[in-house]
Amino acid sequence: MRKKDDIKIPRTVGSTKGTFEITVKFTQNATWQGQIFWVERNRKQHFRSAFEMIRLMDEALIEETESDKAINL
Repeated sequence: MRKKDDIKIPRTVGSTKGTFEITVKFTQNATWQGQIFWVERNRKQHFRSAFEMIRLMDEALIEETESDKAINL
C-alpha cells in the first residue's frame, strides 16, 4: 500500500510552448463563445465555438514550432 507521500506528480520540464487564458462569455447552441489570450505572444482572439478555440490554440502552437525551427537553422 502506497503512502500519500509516495505519489509522484508529473511536472513539465523544459520550456512551454504556449500558455492560454480562456474567457468564456456565453454558452449557446451547446458550445462556448469567448476569447482566448496567448500569454507568450500577448495576442487575443475571439472564438465562436469550442472547436474554433481548440483550432486557434493548435495553430498558435504550430506557428511557435515553425518559428523555433527557423531560428535554429
